Amino acid sequence: MPYEKLLEQRRIKPYHSKPQEVERLLKVADRDLSTAEKILSEDLDWAFNIIYNGLLQAARALMLHEGFRARGPEQHLTVVRFCKLALGPEYERQVALFDQMRRKRNRLVYETGGLVSRLEVEQAPAFARAFVEEIRLLTTGQPHLTLEGA
Repeated sequence: MPYEKLLEQRRIKPYHSKPQEVERLLKVADRDLSTAEKILSEDLDWAFNIIYNGLLQAARALMLHEGFRARGPEQHLTVVRFCKLALGPEYERQVALFDQMRRKRNRLVYETGGLVSRLEVEQAPAFARAFVEEIRLLTTGQPHLTLEGA
């Protein structure tokens, strides 16, 4: 099992989720990404934080889908490590970027603002939407339905 080490370290625990829980987290991810895009021109730091939160919620949906929840301290790091194991080398670049965003978000919240560039925040929504969509497909088997696609 790819998650043995995380289980041994007591970073995750088994959890039997319902499909509605996974879908609810994916909806929160969508909401966060939409909100971030709306405030991007007003506040780069908060837009970045909200984009990161959208990614985190989608990654948590993946964990629930796989039958686990994070536990203990450093849960955001646990979620990233879980994604690396769950998604494998095919998603190495995306998980690495998610982890970079996690570390930067931590500094923004706990140390100082003004660490993100406009270009970085303007590029983040496209990455986040694509990554969330990949997780949606893996967890639900269904693409996100937009008004154009409905």
